[in-house]
Amino acid sequence: MTKRGVTPEEFLRIASALPEVELAQYSEEWVGLRVRGKGFGYFSEARLTAQVKVTVEERAAMVGEDPEVYGSSWTSGRFGWVEIRLDRVDPAELAEAVTEGWCLTAPSGLVADYEARAGLASVKDGSGR
Repeated sequence: MTKRGVTPEEFLRIASALPEVELAQYSEEWVGLRVRGKGFGYFSEARLTAQVKVTVEERAAMVGEDPEVYGSSWTSGRFGWVEIRLDRVDPAELAEAVTEGWCLTAPSGLVADYEARAGLASVKDGSGR
């Protein structure tokens, strides 16, 4: 049986494992995830939710596939932020979503270095992981 749900500490460990991630108190309730000054996620321990940047198409797929875990959040241009219920998410799926948000936000050179070290194909060029 696959483990479902992550603790706030596990979420922060997943996010902080990516290169140059900065955590910043966004509001009383939300902590922002940033890379080189640009946001790619938010986390609320009180709500046990995260908001993560993904493509509009990816958000639609995630919400359509598992609406008990994923919900639509705001849209900004080609990005569709997804709300993730941390107490229900598969840890591997969460790590993939957070990594995608980071890749969509980080400078291309930093993403290329990370992907080369991790043995991943580029997210930005559409070849997937």
